Amino acid sequence: MKKNKTPAADHQLLKAIPKVDEFLGWINDEGQDAPLRLVKKAVRQLLDDVRQAILGGEEQSAVALDKSRLLPRFHQRLDKLMAPHFRTVINATGVVVHTNMGRSLLPDSAMAGIVAAGGRYSNLEFDLATGKRGSRYSLVEELLCELTGAEAGLVVNNNAAAVLLALDTLANGREAIVSRGQLVEIGGSFRIPDVMEKSGARLVEVGATNRTHLRDYEQAISQETALLLKVHTSNYKMIGFTSEVPLEELVALGRKEGLAVMEDLGSGSFIDLSRFGLDREPTVQEVVKSGADVITFSGDKLLGGPQAGLSVGRRDIIARF
Repeated sequence: MKKNKTPAADHQLLKAIPKVDEFLGWINDEGQDAPLRLVKKAVRQLLDDVRQAILGGEEQSAVALDKSRLLPRFHQRLDKLMAPHFRTVINATGVVVHTNMGRSLLPDSAMAGIVAAGGRYSNLEFDLATGKRGSRYSLVEELLCELTGAEAGLVVNNNAAAVLLALDTLANGREAIVSRGQLVEIGGSFRIPDVMEKSGARLVEVGATNRTHLRDYEQAISQETALLLKVHTSNYKMIGFTSEVPLEELVALGRKEGLAVMEDLGSGSFIDLSRFGLDREPTVQEVVKSGADVITFSGDKLLGGPQAGLSVGRRDIIARF
């Protein structure tokens, strides 16, 4: 409950607020070992809160400004500043691979590998055979190729970055043709048209929202065309009167016209999920076999790894990234 106080009373309380240096002296007497920058920040925040409470007419007394009252409040604020930003939470959403909660959980063997690699020096960019500087990408490329059947592979931060890099490399300043029904938005508000614009590629939409035919791609090809792009719509489904061009037909058209063909596969499954009663997703291996020049997908969803964007495909193209 607020009390009516005179300006003189407020003035006396404001004068009673300890100075920052005085407060720091109290803390030094306790032997505080937190970083001085955070200690000062906590002190200033606390004293500012006290000042605003007095000016706001909240009930205050000189007793509330005593060292025995203020120090516990300071420690609470400092603990909050010192607490890690990452916290463990309980996932009760029903979504196992939850984008906002870290996506796939890493198995104990992977966590043990992270601890071992992060706590010691390693051959991250060191070729043990030659004793010279190596490439960090080579450590995972062989594994990616073995898993997918692709000629080459590359790892970046996330799938949106992988798509951006591929478009910038293959279609910067030129046209990339994509079906209207595949202009999706994924988590984090990444939209295919926006990513294409950022890459410098010029978007050419073909077909209708629900139906796109091979002839739509054929009629859109011009001297400015550099890429045929297919985007897997794993985030939603259209049912009813729909159709899309199979990747194999796009690949054949690309070969005929001398154009690169790319598929943004999104989540990137390595196994047939239908055996577990789930909707079937095209696997990375199947898309590689179809002959697409570049396939991009996430490493942190159905693959079950940490956040990553993976690009696999033809060696001569991946080498340009």
